[in-house]
Amino acid sequence: MIGTTLSHYRILENLGQGGMGVVYRAEDTTLGRQVAVKVLPEAFAADPERMARFEREAKLLASLSHQNIASIFGLEEADGKRFIIEDAFRKTAAGGSTIWLMCELRLITPLVTTTSGTQGSR
Repeated sequence: MIGTTLSHYRILENLGQGGMGVVYRAEDTTLGRQVAVKVLPEAFAADPERMARFEREAKLLASLSHQNIASIFGLEEADGKRFIIEDAFRKTAAGGSTIWLMCELRLITPLVTTTSGTQGSR
């Protein structure tokens, strides 16, 4: 998919893959910003249960507001593909390389790490 366009999102690179799809870094050509595009695999799009789960995920994330949870910009369909548009965060790693992140709910733990290295809670 690298180099292709879904709706008005130009796919730039693969950021990773999870249980509900493949995530790409893309450029929103309408607004001129970098976004993450999570594409539901075609095999899942034919499964009503998976499709419902994908839509629930988008609606749940869209209802939340937290600095460690990606903002959802949309749930869309183009060229027979269903996808979620999310905020993408750019970080500069040691040595100057760029890392693209999507911050979702499952990434906010541990809440506190103590000085001994064991996980604590608030």
